[in-house]
Amino acid sequence: MAQEVDNVVLVMLRKIDERTDRMSSDLQDLKTRVTSIEEGLAGVNRRLDRLDNRVERIERRLELTDVEH
Repeated sequence: MAQEVDNVVLVMLRKIDERTDRMSSDLQDLKTRVTSIEEGLAGVNRRLDRLDNRVERIERRLELTDVEH
């Protein structure tokens, strides 16, 4: 009887270990994907900043701004 209980516990522990390994792998994949998204967003923000600067310069040259910055 004690041997059967030990076997059941070992089986359950192995299942838990397998699930933990899968979750760890999934978490690593998510970290990689989030990092990629963050890098892409940083690039978009840089482009928007440059466009904002260009629009401001155009508005100043055309005298379309109400208040000087």
